[in-house]
Amino acid sequence: METRDYDYIVLGLGGIGSAAAYWLSKRQRVTVLGLEQFELGHVRGESQDHSRIIRLSYHMPEYVRLAKRSYETWAAVEAESGEQLVLKTGGLDLGPRGGAIDLSTYADSMRACGVPFEELDAAEIRRRWPVWHVGDDIHGLFQAESGIAKAARANATHQRFAREHGAILRDRSPVDSVTYEGGEFGVTAGGVRYRSKGLAIAAGPWSNRALSGFGIKLPLEVTKEQVTYFAPADLKPFAPDRFPVWIWMDDPSFYGFPTFGEAGPKAAQDAGGTPVDPDTRSFEPDPENSARLRAFLERYLPSALGPEILTKTCLYTLTPDRDFVVDRVPGTERAAVAIGAGHAFKFASVLGRILAELVADGATPSDISLFSIERDILKQANPPKNYMV
Repeated sequence: METRDYDYIVLGLGGIGSAAAYWLSKRQRVTVLGLEQFELGHVRGESQDHSRIIRLSYHMPEYVRLAKRSYETWAAVEAESGEQLVLKTGGLDLGPRGGAIDLSTYADSMRACGVPFEELDAAEIRRRWPVWHVGDDIHGLFQAESGIAKAARANATHQRFAREHGAILRDRSPVDSVTYEGGEFGVTAGGVRYRSKGLAIAAGPWSNRALSGFGIKLPLEVTKEQVTYFAPADLKPFAPDRFPVWIWMDDPSFYGFPTFGEAGPKAAQDAGGTPVDPDTRSFEPDPENSARLRAFLERYLPSALGPEILTKTCLYTLTPDRDFVVDRVPGTERAAVAIGAGHAFKFASVLGRILAELVADGATPSDISLFSIERDILKQANPPKNYMV
């Protein structure tokens, strides 16, 4: 079998993997190979649509600090590429007082990290955005730096500039095996054996398959999720300069966007899907999921509803605690893995950068201790699950 040598190999070229290939390729005098099992820009995984929410509002300081570095990292890519990848619309987190998600943890985390925000009662939410039909039991947080990460454009930008920096990106190259011996990684894909001194794994729903060569299996659950674009009678209130991204902080949790990418706003239930096999799952929307979303919008945001433009399905790769996995692969010096737990696209560039730092330098300046692959819950065969975040 033909063997080709590279300094670094990236497995998976979705949001995080494309970023890892980009950040590795910026290093001097290195060779980088990215392998993607499907075509670049495919819709079988987690990373491809017009938009994802980006925000500094998070329930733990570790995420807020990482989000601050994420904004810096996206800005660096924008500066090199000349592409706008983040559109700031402001972000509204809202929900019932005493609901399943405690907004005070978000407020406390932002205060701890020096992030400015506003606390809003229901009257102020109704005044600023009259399309919200909320009672006085609802409250919220508004953070002005939140907005839209332009997902498909960001992926294409990472890929284009990785190639400009010399990276080789091969799509339609499913990986057959991964080995580690004598400090060297071997990857067989498409009848070719590749060798490298560093390996970045960003395989999303196929993470356990990539990790199996290291004898690792994590308790991950892959679910089929969906988002819907609607065509309301009046688009003006949902323009990006008038309407923020939003997250409904309760169980079930919903989220949405102003009009962007399609001719109407987008909304979805978070972690509302059912477990699937990523290789055999269908692309048909779930009517029960759609019904829950419509019922929510009819009650709280009725003017966002209208004829359905389209519903897109995607996948979440969920850890039982909904925290990321970002760590070196145990037993290796220069292999690292990132799993986004269904809420990572806003961090895609910085997580790719961290993977590059781990495989090239052996360390990262970011605090990733919360995201250890060896945390207790990931060692359990049937751990308790909590997908609220």
